[in-house]
Amino acid sequence: MAKEPVISIVDDDQFVRDSLKRLMKSFGYMATAHPTAGAFLNSPQLEETSCLIADVNMSGMTGVELYEHLLKVGRSIPTILITAYPDDRVRTRAIGKGVLAYLVKPFSETDLTRYVRFALESGGPQK
Repeated sequence: MAKEPVISIVDDDQFVRDSLKRLMKSFGYMATAHPTAGAFLNSPQLEETSCLIADVNMSGMTGVELYEHLLKVGRSIPTILITAYPDDRVRTRAIGKGVLAYLVKPFSETDLTRYVRFALESGGPQK
């Protein structure tokens, strides 16, 4: 039996974390939420994550730094970055490294779920 895909959300804003977790669950996905990149990296969900949604601007490790760290340690997780503070240089860097999407808040539910479905169809986590 195939394991249910896990969508992990990393955002330092509790309202955003909770909202995205509810949204993912409303579409039938298993979702986990983490307040920091470190909390996600130290969680058991790291190994199970099929798609990562991370905020670009977080204290400590940013969403881009989190994605780069995952690549460095050999974990290629389809990643969607979200931000309230768009920056073309950051977007170009992230997309160039392989981030699936860079969405500006407020983004549409449709856009986010389209990218999540694409991430899941692409095979989920790659070790």
